[in-house]
Amino acid sequence: MDVAADVRQMSIDAMEQGWGDGLPLIPPTEDLVAEFVAQSGRDGSESLGRIPPSRAECTVEKVAINAVMAGARAESMELICTALDAMIDSPLCLDGINATTAAVVPAVIVNGPIRDRLGIPYSYSVFGGVACPAPAIGRAIRLVMRNVAGQVPGTTTESVFGQPGRVTGIVAGEWEERSPWAPLAERRGVSGDAVTVYGAVGTCNIVESVAESGLELLEVIGKSLAYMGNNGFVHGTVFADQMVAINPVWANQIIARDIPSFEDVSELLWKFARRPLSDFPEVVRPKLERRGRIDEHGNAYLVESPDQIHIFVCGGLGSLHATMLPGFSNSEAVTRGIGQ
Repeated sequence: MDVAADVRQMSIDAMEQGWGDGLPLIPPTEDLVAEFVAQSGRDGSESLGRIPPSRAECTVEKVAINAVMAGARAESMELICTALDAMIDSPLCLDGINATTAAVVPAVIVNGPIRDRLGIPYSYSVFGGVACPAPAIGRAIRLVMRNVAGQVPGTTTESVFGQPGRVTGIVAGEWEERSPWAPLAERRGVSGDAVTVYGAVGTCNIVESVAESGLELLEVIGKSLAYMGNNGFVHGTVFADQMVAINPVWANQIIARDIPSFEDVSELLWKFARRPLSDFPEVVRPKLERRGRIDEHGNAYLVESPDQIHIFVCGGLGSLHATMLPGFSNSEAVTRGIGQ
């Protein structure tokens, strides 16, 4: 159809054509699309790969069209393209994420100075509530999934419940300046501006107001992460990476104070992320045992090794909370440098 000049009519027409998301859409005029392509630093015809489930070529121009419609800023194109680069044909397992019955969505965690250049939140209300460009960036990626990848609920995706992140995505920064540890991307081999994409089934708050030591906080976080319905315990799952966001007060003033080495923090969190095999229904136990992830005390490990739990620092200074982003079956986090 012709691009409507009126946002309201454009949004109505898009819904009728089956490629809107229910929110208002900015008309992708030729001038705007050209500006967005230029800001990406790539040629418009460049393909980021064939994106599932449609296996259509995801060109930079198609990304630009969807970024315009989402209301993203042109200068965010480099980040958006890098995030999609990391998702397509990678261990993230975008095929499964886009088709599954789960409520999973690729979360985008941002490191480096680009956080401030683009206004990516990393302090209070980092996962939602800040008036900033992050939701439009996330929405641009989600529109690509809908309009290029062909993700249609009940047809090409069997997600039983979905989640708000399947509309606006999950885009957040790490508060590197308030972290006692090296940034997430740097620990994964990429310094400076970078994105880490990760299959997040959702976000869930972890609250603790009494614990006074780093060990106690890691116990609360680890045991919370190892809830019975986590994908890491599901039959048929070989592995499921996990992610935890820790507030700066807990990270700096308590955990790092008591446990200076990040490697020790990671190891302890992994050890606490287990659940007694006896907690599970009897029919489930043999499936867990066959994985070989049962310790000498009869506890089932959530993940095989500490490096499968990704830790980063963000959030406000009110303390009391961490956020877990439970992972999706057979999906690995992927980190890529931006403009590198």
